[in-house]
Amino acid sequence: MSEVGSRASAPLSGSRVARPSQHRLPHLRQTRQPPPRRLLALLVVAVVVAAGCTSISATDDPSSEAGLPTASPPSNAGPTAWGSSSNDPAATSTAPGPPTSFMMSTFGVPPGSRPHDVAPAADGGIWYTAQGSGELGWLDPGSGEIVEVDLGNGSAPHGVIVGPDGAAWVTDSGLNAIVRVDGTTHAIETFPVDSRGANLNTATFDGDGILWFTGQGGVYGRLDPAAGRVETFVAPRGRGPYGIATTPDGEVYLASLAGSYLGAVDRASGALTVIDTPTAGGGARRVWSDSTGGLWITEWSAGKLARYDPSASEWEEWDVPGDAQPYAVYVDEADGVWVTDFGANAIHRFDLPTGTFLTLAHDRSPANVRQLLGRRGEVWGAESATDRLVVVRFGS
Repeated sequence: MSEVGSRASAPLSGSRVARPSQHRLPHLRQTRQPPPRRLLALLVVAVVVAAGCTSISATDDPSSEAGLPTASPPSNAGPTAWGSSSNDPAATSTAPGPPTSFMMSTFGVPPGSRPHDVAPAADGGIWYTAQGSGELGWLDPGSGEIVEVDLGNGSAPHGVIVGPDGAAWVTDSGLNAIVRVDGTTHAIETFPVDSRGANLNTATFDGDGILWFTGQGGVYGRLDPAAGRVETFVAPRGRGPYGIATTPDGEVYLASLAGSYLGAVDRASGALTVIDTPTAGGGARRVWSDSTGGLWITEWSAGKLARYDPSASEWEEWDVPGDAQPYAVYVDEADGVWVTDFGANAIHRFDLPTGTFLTLAHDRSPANVRQLLGRRGEVWGAESATDRLVVVRFGS
């Protein structure tokens, strides 16, 4: 539970204003099929919880049956927000308490898409990165219609968020660039990153509208959308920067998987303060902020969920149930913490006041949900191993 106060980062010598961004309109091709059938598994747990463009139609698997939820007692309990689709959690939580009902459903996407990240779109749809086919997909949850935007030759998109401008912003490891896709026209702008082998991962907008991003190749960086200027910084301990998130007051933190640390970004200088994970070598994979500015991380290697309080410089930590491999983390409007778990092939919701985990099992194995994002009453993910998107809708 140590904190290393070193300012270990410096701009790469090659950092400079990127060459002019590339603008192009997507190739359009449209077909339509009948709306999909939808299977919704209603999971009521009141007692448990208290203790080119192509248009196609997606079809939910009619055999899909979500696993029944279970709750786990607190482990390591004690001292040991809702986030928008742009990775920007709301400052306050107005929900009266934890939800008591859950409804899980899945939406098929084209075979070979290998969807990686998702982001609720400004128009009510759902963006997803089709890493296998080099496209950005958009799903209409009501009709099941899918639109695919071809991001270009060599594209392998990883992350997607929605920016303050309502556009989709993509971290594309194949193109080694940040890609902006207009939410209405689907016109594309490409901002190349001046760091070879960055292996771009995830992005977030800070409180001033600057986009920050991570690269597992050992870098992190920022893009000023107004100026089109991309800067990259060498990460402490080399390879590993993965998840990244913004707190309600606009500050930015990243998670290093290989480095096993949470990093606090100095938004002015770009320097990074390293905060070691509470379990040595725990592997911080993803990070998200709650409504109070507490940072939640998944410790992939340790099988734990942890929370860091920046104001007190203190960690808390909990064992995720079973033989866990926690991957993604997301905090909802009631400050419930959602975690995807490769080990259990499930999605958990952790309730801090009671110290309990609610477990929702996937109907196919492995599902491999690598990221979560949501909006009020919904949490979305992508089953990268099944070519499906998954949503859990919850309420009282």
